[in-house]
This record gives sequence, structure tokens and C-alpha cells, in this order.
Amino acid sequence: MHSQISTVGGFGRAPEATLFLRAQMGCRESANTLMARHDGLVHAVVRRQVLGALPFAEALQAGRIGLWRAIQGYDPFRGTAFSTYAWPSIMRHVWRAVKVHQREQECTTNQDHVRPPQPSEDPSHRLEQEAIYQVLHALVGRLAPKLRTVIVARYGLDDGPPFTYGQLGSLLGLSGERARQLHTEALVWLRHPAHSQSLRSLLGRHTLDDYQQADTLAQQWLRRRGGRHGH
Repeated sequence: MHSQISTVGGFGRAPEATLFLRAQMGCRESANTLMARHDGLVHAVVRRQVLGALPFAEALQAGRIGLWRAIQGYDPFRGTAFSTYAWPSIMRHVWRAVKVHQREQECTTNQDHVRPPQPSEDPSHRLEQEAIYQVLHALVGRLAPKLRTVIVARYGLDDGPPFTYGQLGSLLGLSGERARQLHTEALVWLRHPAHSQSLRSLLGRHTLDDYQQADTLAQQWLRRRGGRHGH
């Protein structure tokens, strides 16, 4: 017996949910169909970025890599629009390409110049910062997709410029005020002792008083929201 996926004919006519499932199972035709269908999203993201000296064509290529990765990770049954899910991935890859290009130019310009070591380059400091960065991103990754998008964009965690509430609203198709509410909702979830223990340990904010304060803020927020949980 053929599966439901295999009975849907024509890649161009297949529902998007089916195309995503096929692409994630290794179907090149489905992946190509989705890449072509959502290429306009890459252009929209690139036009919003400050590219510096990075050529537009290279920015598009980097953005398409982000689009492809989003296609591979998207769950079409969670109710989140693909554009909302894919935007941070595309933006992250574009900004990574901008930074790599900028570093290459700086190395070329300053190849004969020896820069004295800076205090911030202390190896132990770098290791500590890297650990905090990894734990923070793992924690943000546990947020619901819309809340994750808000936090990543609001604080520029994808190496892009921080978004205003108005820009967040435009990104999500919401008002700026609703974007602000989602930002607060995400922070309450992130700060809750049940979620933030690893990060608080690294930051030295894991005393009983710290946890009680975070839990009190969460309970106050839940009461204001009528008991609706942030996740």
C-alpha cells in the first residue's frame, strides 16, 4: 500500500505540507519546488540588511542556504507560518556572510599590521563567553517558534541589528504592541527557574532569592494574562 505522501501527484500541485515532508526525506524535486516558491522571501530579507561590501548576489546565495536549512527543519503541522520560521534562518546566514566578507577584507588590508593583544582576548574569558552564548542559544531554541523569532530579532542573536517593536510587528504581521507583549511573554518563560538554571549558574544568578524573584514575576505576569502560560 502506498503512503499518503506518495499518492499526491505533481510536485507543483502538492500541498506544501507534503512538499516539506518529501524534502525532509531527501526528495530533491520537492526541495527545489519549495526553494523556488519561497525565493522571494530571501530577496525580502536581503533588501532589509546592511550588506556592507558584500555583493548582492553573494548575499542572496547565503540567504538561500538559510532558506534550505529552514525547509529541512520546518514542521508544517505546528501552525507557524513558514515565512515566520524561515526569516531568522535566512537573516542569520546573510549576516554571517557579511561578517565573513568583512573579516576577509580587514585581513587583506591589515595583513602586514600586527595588532597588540586586547584584554578581551584572554582565553579564559573567551571560553566563558562562548559557554554563555551556547547555553543562551540552546535556551532560546526551546521557545515556541513565534516567541523564538521575537527574541532572536529583538536582541540581534542572529548577528543582525536589533529589531524595534514596530519592525517585529511587521515581521510577524502583528501590531507593535502585540510584538511587545510577545517579547514580555518570552522573557517570562526564559527567566523562569524551571528553564533558566544552566544559564543562571554561568551568570552567578542562581541563588534562592534569584529564583524566588523570577517565579514571583512569572506568577504576576500570569495573573495579568488571566492564567495563560507563555509556552
